[in-house]
Amino acid sequence: QVQLVESGGGLVQAGGSLTLSCVPSGRIFSNYALGWFRQAPGKEREFVAGIRWSGTSPRYADSVKGRFTISRDNAKNTVNLQMNNLKPEDTAIYYCAAETSVYYTAYARNYDYWGQGTQVTVSS
Repeated sequence: QVQLVESGGGLVQAGGSLTLSCVPSGRIFSNYALGWFRQAPGKEREFVAGIRWSGTSPRYADSVKGRFTISRDNAKNTVNLQMNNLKPEDTAIYYCAAETSVYYTAYARNYDYWGQGTQVTVSS
């Protein structure tokens, strides 16, 4: 069983920055994938970024490449999402999720565990 807790959301002006953190607990293996997804009102949940718990293989959605950076903080045992140059279209609830199979995908249906989400609002 894996539990995930997100933090770091908030309200920011366009062009600003936020850092989201995900703290997993329970049994985490190095090959698990930790992903960030987001869901805006009336839209489907979409993949934002992912990384192996080992800290390798970061990947990003095209919409956030060059603006967002996912990383693992070994000292704090967290997975962080640094979000720069935020845009109003980044407004959504952001979820941390864990995929426990050997595959590492960008599909929400493949992720087994989810956090409660944290709201990010970007004003224009």
